[in-house]
Amino acid sequence: MSTEDRYQVRRRARARLFARCALLAAVLAVVSLFVPFGSGGLLIIASGLMGLALCAAGIWWFLAHRGPVRLLGALLAVATPAGVLLLYVDRGLWRSALTSLLLWTAALFCARSALRRPHHGRRARPAPRPRRAVLVMNPKSGGGKVGRFGLVEKAEQLGAKVVLLDPPDPDGEPTDVTELARAAVADGADLLGVAGGDGTQALVAAVAAEHDLPFLVISAGTRNHLAMDLGLDRTDPSRCLSALTDGEELRIDLGDVGGRPFVNTVSFGVYADVVQSPEYRDAKAGTALSMIPDLLASDTGRRLDARADETALRDQQALLVSNNPYNSPDPFGGGRRPRLDGGLLGVVAVRVEGAAQAADLAVRGSQSTGLNVLTAHRVEVTADTGTLPVAVDGEALTLPTPVVCTVRPRALRVLVPRDRPGIVPAAPPTNWNRILVLAFGRRIPRGGSHG
Repeated sequence: MSTEDRYQVRRRARARLFARCALLAAVLAVVSLFVPFGSGGLLIIASGLMGLALCAAGIWWFLAHRGPVRLLGALLAVATPAGVLLLYVDRGLWRSALTSLLLWTAALFCARSALRRPHHGRRARPAPRPRRAVLVMNPKSGGGKVGRFGLVEKAEQLGAKVVLLDPPDPDGEPTDVTELARAAVADGADLLGVAGGDGTQALVAAVAAEHDLPFLVISAGTRNHLAMDLGLDRTDPSRCLSALTDGEELRIDLGDVGGRPFVNTVSFGVYADVVQSPEYRDAKAGTALSMIPDLLASDTGRRLDARADETALRDQQALLVSNNPYNSPDPFGGGRRPRLDGGLLGVVAVRVEGAAQAADLAVRGSQSTGLNVLTAHRVEVTADTGTLPVAVDGEALTLPTPVVCTVRPRALRVLVPRDRPGIVPAAPPTNWNRILVLAFGRRIPRGGSHG
């Protein structure tokens, strides 16, 4: 038996062991609810689900209303979990509830471990050292990471040319990053890179893709979604510079929205409307809380119609389109993308009409009628207005309708360090049918449980 065959045998045995442990922990999680309190388990389940629904309803009232209703929603969202906990303590059920929760957590951990595939990394190839690298750096991005980590000096020591973005002039036009990148190419640059936010990354990446040049991501932004999904070090952006001397190349997809590139997400609806506000940059939470009630109101809020390939999405309040799907259906783009070269757009559409539907979304998650999660090659967004506010990689824009999102498969060459500490296997969705097959070689009837 070859070394690879032995490895596969050990991997299958490990997956089978984790699958059986997951099933055992799940069964014990249910049994523990009824021992030694008899019917206490039904009370734990019913009160827990009811508490989750009431908490979600309270959050909805807090977000969608003002004045006394908002205060009532806040009180309900805070008081409900406390009330459920007091009920468990009063009835002597807290030990059973805690034990069941810990067992269920263990079951989910084992299930995901059983389903997790070994991570071999994206297909990368050795890359030659660039001779005329040009790096665009935003000194204000990420709270001043360019200066704090000495990125200019370190990049120049490695032979790169650095172009610093000037602070925006209140009375003038903002710096045209695209023209800066094109001028660098015309001057002979053989690599383009950015130390800044994802919006700037996308603009320079599009120029690099246009000229088939490698592109360097330096994690000097605030959230650094693209850097995270590439496995780069987000705590020390200077480590990204090692790609200039010891790098390898990946091919990833590049999104397009109305002719503008994006590397992460395009948001429509509630979030995009909030980002458009001039006050948002200085007071994000306060601005959102003051605007969201009007944006969610059924008579005044903006509604969107979209078509994701052949699937129609009507009257949506929020829509998020991502360059490759995220591993969790988060309308704000949370989570990670298991891959960046899948050639697909991720789509998350949200339509919540009231507290009851918010409660349903909290309890049923992606199975709720208020949430649609799918993938597509093309997404077209329309509205009853000639233009739409859009947040592209966090930047506020206004685009003419219809707004079309597509993806260009493997259009961008990305230069990355060989040592990327952020590379982790993506957590797979928990599918209990597959767990049962792994554990016992059987398949449960169709309609089995998915978590």
